[in-house]
Amino acid sequence: MERINLRPEILDLVRKYWEKKPLEAFSPGESHVSVSGKLIDSEDIATLVDSCLDGWFTSGKYTDMFEKELAKYIGVRNSLFVNSGSSANLLALTALTSKRLGKDRLGPGDEIITAATGFATTLNPIIQNGLTPVIVDMELNTLNVDVNQVQEAISPRTKGIMIAHTLGNPFALDEIVNLCNENNLWLIEDNCDALGSKYKGKLTGSFGDLATQSFYPAHHITSGEGGAVLVNSPSLRKEIESLRDWGRDCYCPSGIDNTCHKRFEWQLGSLPKGYDHKYIYSKIGYNFKATEMQASLGLSQLSKIEVFGEVRKINFEFYKNKLSSLESLTFAEETIDSSPSWFGFPIIVSQKARFSRNEIVGHLNSRNIGTRLLFAGNLTKQPAYEDVNFRKVSDLTVADNLMNNAFWIGVQPNLSNDQMNYVAETITAFVQQRE
Repeated sequence: MERINLRPEILDLVRKYWEKKPLEAFSPGESHVSVSGKLIDSEDIATLVDSCLDGWFTSGKYTDMFEKELAKYIGVRNSLFVNSGSSANLLALTALTSKRLGKDRLGPGDEIITAATGFATTLNPIIQNGLTPVIVDMELNTLNVDVNQVQEAISPRTKGIMIAHTLGNPFALDEIVNLCNENNLWLIEDNCDALGSKYKGKLTGSFGDLATQSFYPAHHITSGEGGAVLVNSPSLRKEIESLRDWGRDCYCPSGIDNTCHKRFEWQLGSLPKGYDHKYIYSKIGYNFKATEMQASLGLSQLSKIEVFGEVRKINFEFYKNKLSSLESLTFAEETIDSSPSWFGFPIIVSQKARFSRNEIVGHLNSRNIGTRLLFAGNLTKQPAYEDVNFRKVSDLTVADNLMNNAFWIGVQPNLSNDQMNYVAETITAFVQQRE
């Protein structure tokens, strides 16, 4: 009993310790302005420590709570916590190759439509599953896929669409969902950069057959490393859970045995009847499980997602107002009927500008201001994909433009007004000197 009673005292001390953490003063040009980053408070740290005090480190009560609260927030039936957003993407697409899906199953040579400009691990699962990537170009104003090209890309071999909401800006969901319904296509929403974004008042991540999240420290909330698959279908949920948990046929939670009440009565494959169900594997799976500590941090962070999202929108509008007069730069527009929870503030250097994207990015770097390019640029030109058999719908001229001229700066909620003013002033001074 004495040991148990220490718990509130321990957690109270942890909160006090974190609250006394000294704040670093911002010094323009000397302090680094990060392009992304987490915002952690004393309650996050206390929850993280609380998860450790039980000595149960694999998935447990916090994982159960996080999965339920995340699904409830997004508005889907289930979420499954995994070790990264990239793993979530692989699991989501691999689940659609299951024999249990019958004629709807994805197989070698089937085509999946995806965006030319994005992150590698939205594309990689298509290749890893022996499917054919069909690459469509982007819209320069929204940075999302060109819906007309998506429609043009559909062929008798097309079985699905797997695309991301670029930098938190929702793609045209009505049009994409309608195309999927009309052509019997699977839709996987890569929602990793868009947690909290809305389309017609409904949260992104709730539109697709499957959706994915990332909780890497750069994202809207963090669990350190971590991700999730969002799914409504109970049968797809079972497929994903099995693939995540080594490919096992058993569905018992960690630390629980014999949920099916016939653990030693199964006969599957060529195994002898009665082989322990905990060691029967019905799929070629992975170990993509996350830890209880990660889930506890994610759960605590999730309670602040609406606040984080509002600050991101405010910061985005700050930069838009400060920089809109610079004729050499253009900026992304919200997709019609959407309310983005922006992941970053994208900037496109005009092709008529008297400076290049590399020059302004180099200048910002020299002033200790972090930037990122628009992920992988034109993915088809990355060295990893030199031998991949793509089908391209066009010359991908917009993707090339973005590859050569786009970058983004941070809007994360841990930025101070001084930091953002410094960034805006530095960009303005550089451009005005060149115009």
